[in-house]
Amino acid sequence: MFIGPDCSVQFTGDRALLMRVVSLGENDPYNGWVWITGYVLDARGMATAKRELYVIKSGLRPASAPVVIGKPGRKERVSRRARGLTGRR
Repeated sequence: MFIGPDCSVQFTGDRALLMRVVSLGENDPYNGWVWITGYVLDARGMATAKRELYVIKSGLRPASAPVVIGKPGRKERVSRRARGLTGRR
């Protein structure tokens, strides 16, 4: 989910988050607001921190672009042909 200014003024500009939401709170203390729990995602789609946020439910939006998740720690293999005859990368 994209957590931006439509969710709360605290998420404007560079404070917006991309988040994998794992739960929505059942109680609605104020009309239209909800507690959400999830993981903040980095540019690679890897979880960096668990957060609990209080947001306007109608402001929650699906992420606009798919997040590509790679396997951490794996290096891409390059064939000798792709590296050229000298074997340099």
